[in-house]
Amino acid sequence: MAESTIAGRPRGAWRGIPEGIRRGAGRVDAVTPVERDRAVDVLRAIAILGVVLGHWLVTALVADGGTGLRTASPLQHMSWLAPISWAFQTLAVFFLVGGHVATRGYTSARARGTTYGQWLRSRLSRLFKPVAAVLTLWMVASALLLLSGTDIDTVHTLLKLALSPLWFLLVFAALTAVTPLLLRLNPLWTLAVVLHVDLLRFGLGGPAWLGWVNVAAGWLVPFSLGAAWTRGELERRRAGWILLTGGAAATAALVAWAGYPASMVGVPGAGISNLNPPTLAAVIFGLAQCGLALLLREPLRRSMRRPLAWAAVALLNLSAMTVFLWHQTALMATTATGLLAGHLPGLHTLPDDLTWVAARLAWLPVFTLALAACWAAFRLYEQGPRRAKGRTSRVIRSNSTPQSEKTKARHHA
Repeated sequence: MAESTIAGRPRGAWRGIPEGIRRGAGRVDAVTPVERDRAVDVLRAIAILGVVLGHWLVTALVADGGTGLRTASPLQHMSWLAPISWAFQTLAVFFLVGGHVATRGYTSARARGTTYGQWLRSRLSRLFKPVAAVLTLWMVASALLLLSGTDIDTVHTLLKLALSPLWFLLVFAALTAVTPLLLRLNPLWTLAVVLHVDLLRFGLGGPAWLGWVNVAAGWLVPFSLGAAWTRGELERRRAGWILLTGGAAATAALVAWAGYPASMVGVPGAGISNLNPPTLAAVIFGLAQCGLALLLREPLRRSMRRPLAWAAVALLNLSAMTVFLWHQTALMATTATGLLAGHLPGLHTLPDDLTWVAARLAWLPVFTLALAACWAAFRLYEQGPRRAKGRTSRVIRSNSTPQSEKTKARHHA
């Protein structure tokens, strides 16, 4: 006798899961269009979680005395931990997915008769609505801290960390705005710009401000790679392998022989940062990450056939900007509250040994709880008011391509 199923999955696969969660996951799975590429959502979720965990692991707020705090990093004292940054600096994957979704969405919008202005307003509105809550809270918090006598350097440190995610949104918004120009752009052109900027800066002694050209050019490389994905140019696994192996080998060569830092994130006190602004090493490493992401698409699609796994990814995507914008606030709220109990290991102490690393890992669940509280308080700024009964969630509707358009795109490719 065939085993009974729930939402297309064997009943045994749901054993031990509460009934309410099973039903909710089954509903999300059932209303998801069959043509939706769930791998896109998984890659976006991985990129967001990589950034969050990376910041929580390498950002330390050290209390040297009193209630003052200063920024430090374990990579500053234990440089051999640099491989951590290789795993958690996942912005290139986010820009890859962003370029793919933007170009696909713009093409579909134009086919429906939507103007560029209408499409752009819709995209940027979803991107920036959650920002208002972050700015408002930190403006009020900064004023209260200063009035209470908190050292201005501490307030500056906290404010800088809290608002640091905004640079990413500004760059992402700018690239989204030029999406129509990227429909046919070859990523090699923007990679050539990054190469020449670094040659001028580091090889010929050019001015340091030239590096800021790479803030746009550097992230335009994976973004335009996403456009190539939309055009069907990256469907063969060979493309993923070329990006992964070529990017990894080139990055290793740049670090070993060209003097680039091994860390793919900024380290306090370091002479060169691979991320601020992006260097050729960071961009090439991003290509390797993009290659790995492309290779993982099919396994990720198979894994998302499980309703519970897909529901979790869908929920995270629905709150992606809220999680991204508030994760640093969650870290700082925990750190500031912890000062009431003294200088706690892994929270206020200098990150100079493995004891700190072990203690910081133990704090991750607390950071997660603080972030969950921020999510509960501010998610409506991203998700909007509760939708009418029977209306499909935006996380299901967005980024879905009608089957007819998808078929035509494949035929054209």
